[in-house]
Amino acid sequence: MTEEAKAADRQVGIQKIYVKDFSFESPQTPDIFSGGKDWKPNTNLNLRSSHSQIKDRDDLFEVVLTITVETKQDEDSLFLVEIQQAGVFQIKGYGKEEFGHLVGSYCPSILFPYAREAIANVVARGGFPEFILQPINFDALYAQSLQQQKDAASEEKH
Repeated sequence: MTEEAKAADRQVGIQKIYVKDFSFESPQTPDIFSGGKDWKPNTNLNLRSSHSQIKDRDDLFEVVLTITVETKQDEDSLFLVEIQQAGVFQIKGYGKEEFGHLVGSYCPSILFPYAREAIANVVARGGFPEFILQPINFDALYAQSLQQQKDAASEEKH
């Protein structure tokens, strides 16, 4: 099979994008709005992604990007947001390594803007100042994850 024929058999397509799970908590309201403190919150961001094959379909995969944002002022929790932004992607004609990159980097980078917008909206509706997640380099995160897996595998051999 020629390289052109192999390339023609490769496909990546978005079938559906949706919110799978979403939660917002602000346990200190309304007291935190009347405290008169300087606004100097600390924010922790946790990202992870997963994928699974859609039942009875060799070429359809659900990719789920989970983002957790916890914001505190001193020791007080201001808000906690968790979203599972998901999508169904048609992926076919790729080798194992290329497939791993698609579901580990490419698909999460497509889902991220949807999650970022949802988080910004719910934080604003919670009465807090504008909150914008900065862009994420999913290629770098995927490369880091592969390196960590290689390091862990080499440690197990020793």
